[in-house]
Amino acid sequence: MDRLTIAKSCAAASVLLPCAAVLIWPQTYWLLAIFLGWLTGAAALWIWAERKENEERIERTIHSLQSSSIRTLNHHRHDWMNDLQVLYGYIRLQKLDKTADYVEKIKDRMAAESQIAKLGVPSLVSYIQSFRTITNSLQLKVINRQDIQLSDWPESGKPIAEALIRMINAYRMGVKSGCGDAAVLTVELSKENDALFASFQYEGELTSEQHLADQIKKQLEGALLLPVDLDRPQLKIVLKAELSA
Repeated sequence: MDRLTIAKSCAAASVLLPCAAVLIWPQTYWLLAIFLGWLTGAAALWIWAERKENEERIERTIHSLQSSSIRTLNHHRHDWMNDLQVLYGYIRLQKLDKTADYVEKIKDRMAAESQIAKLGVPSLVSYIQSFRTITNSLQLKVINRQDIQLSDWPESGKPIAEALIRMINAYRMGVKSGCGDAAVLTVELSKENDALFASFQYEGELTSEQHLADQIKKQLEGALLLPVDLDRPQLKIVLKAELSA
């Protein structure tokens, strides 16, 4: 229990004694005045402690976000440095054909990151872009070829974004680590008429297929994304959300 919680508890508990005294001697006006003053002081202490708690909570949240952003930038910087070293090596060896091919690979990766940014929900975009800083056991690939913007869906797409994050986390927690190469989860988003489709294709080992199936069903309870195909979640599942939902 931290100091602010203790201060709030003490403030609340301190009111009990003068309150009991007022109940026992209700006609003693000076005692009532003391009680009101005591109550005001305790309330002021409670409000101060509550505000300080909120300020510290906000500071911790900001610090966590800043740390996550720094880790993500470091990963991207590491990738850029690797790309530059490979290109520099090809140029020094005068392998122009390989240089052109590698530039195309970089362009494809940048296009994929642009597609992710177009999803439009900051929490989801940040989660996907920083996923490599969370785990090394699972690689996440997100495909958004139709440049889908989730802001077109109910509540600016936030419920759908939350469902996608919960689904990805279910796979992340189900990965069997220490089995060689990292598992791969490919999430592909597509749109047909007024429906959004999200397919999840998993390649890798799991700690328990049944546990993953149970977790996925749990994460989808009350979600806008409903299962179309949920027979074998350890391989591939398809979810659907209606624009009019």
